[in-house]
Amino acid sequence: MELDQQYENSNIIFLARRTRPANVLCYTSKSNNKVEDTTKPNSEDKRNKATNTKFRKSSPLDSLPVTFADISRAQVAIRDGIKRTTCEKSFFLSELIGSNVYLKTENQQFTGSFKERGARNAILSLITGEGGEEFKEHSGCIAASAGNHALAMAYHGKELGVNVTVVMPTVAPLAKVDKCKRFGARVIIHGAHIGEAKEYAETLVEKEGLAYVNGYDDPPILAGAGTMGIEIVDQVPDLDIVVVPVGGAGLIAGLACAIKTLKPDAKIIGVEPEFCPSYINALKAGKPVVTETTPTLADGLAVPLVGSHAFEVARHYVDECVTTTEKEIAIAVLRLIENEKMVVEGGGASGLAALLPGGKLDRADLKGKNIVVPLCGGNIDTTVLGRVMDRGMAADHRLVRFTTTVSDRAGGIANFTKILAEVGASIKDIYHERAWLFTSVDQTQIKVVCELQGKEHAVRVKNALCSAGYKLQWLEMQDTKT
Repeated sequence: MELDQQYENSNIIFLARRTRPANVLCYTSKSNNKVEDTTKPNSEDKRNKATNTKFRKSSPLDSLPVTFADISRAQVAIRDGIKRTTCEKSFFLSELIGSNVYLKTENQQFTGSFKERGARNAILSLITGEGGEEFKEHSGCIAASAGNHALAMAYHGKELGVNVTVVMPTVAPLAKVDKCKRFGARVIIHGAHIGEAKEYAETLVEKEGLAYVNGYDDPPILAGAGTMGIEIVDQVPDLDIVVVPVGGAGLIAGLACAIKTLKPDAKIIGVEPEFCPSYINALKAGKPVVTETTPTLADGLAVPLVGSHAFEVARHYVDECVTTTEKEIAIAVLRLIENEKMVVEGGGASGLAALLPGGKLDRADLKGKNIVVPLCGGNIDTTVLGRVMDRGMAADHRLVRFTTTVSDRAGGIANFTKILAEVGASIKDIYHERAWLFTSVDQTQIKVVCELQGKEHAVRVKNALCSAGYKLQWLEMQDTKT
């Protein structure tokens, strides 16, 4: 067989055939060096067909918008421009969760997210397709995004010599806007949110002859995202479960297709923020439906309508999808910073959030399993990071706040703080309130924020103050949409 390209991993070899580039392709285990031509039916294909029947619901898998062949071609196409990120076991998180937890560090891509995979594949598809030269010379592509997709398109457009326009809403972080400009993209600020930015971008498609690239629903985007799945199977061959953050469903669609093809017994679980369960709502309705969205720490996952192509692929492969709370997301970001020394954005940490103690995936059937968690992105503003860390510490009972009444005479505050010092509490902030206290004139109300060591320490502080006669209003962190 005449070969044009060969891509080699430690366990899998991909071969692209020159004579029929539309048909990939062969893959084989290096253990036997036997090359299987997947374009020809054989007994193994029949067995695979029977095995895959359980994934089918309404249409054959080979008629879906994205197939494993598309992902394999994408793997070969983008390999020179994408970082093969690590997927290593975390000692601390494995011990905490009770499973073997492997972190796929997509936050280490050049622009900080997995979006590079799909962006590069989409641009390459436009270049190599019909009219590719004219597209590269005189046209270009356009995308609407508030962050990671815009960065990925801008960077790989520059690398591949393609003009890129990104339309970003007014809420887009200035740091990301500046980076897109530095990559050479034309940046247009329009719209109060991503929906309005997308509508405006679509008006420029015909007006300027640009190609629109949807960041989570175009088939080349899904295929590019799926290449992560091939890497995961190669890096953790004995994986049992992959827990994937879900926004527009592009990542989980491509990744699930790849992993289920190579390892059918693996389980794929999606995780959405409870403030935007658009994929779960789509499953209930049987089609993508608009979902009410509340601002969330996982802003990258706040997509009110999942992609139609992505949904069609994902629903055939994904085993289940759960939600995670704001409190769990904040703790996940904090755990990654403290234990792994990794800065990960809220959306990128959502998969881990559901696995932490108290999360929806803190279940007996997952204990002891080999679980892979993609950390999808690390682009979080420093101001937001500070707030997320504070919320994480509050959720972890290491930052507490309460109000109480103390004597407004000399020594009143000193007596109060002496008790806190004796139990090892550190005061972060204290505020006096005299005007709205209608009890004794020699009393004052104080609002206190303390740094503690955890839940047990908080109980000790509370008991010590109550034993000394202080009446406390202990304020707990709550997950609420109001």
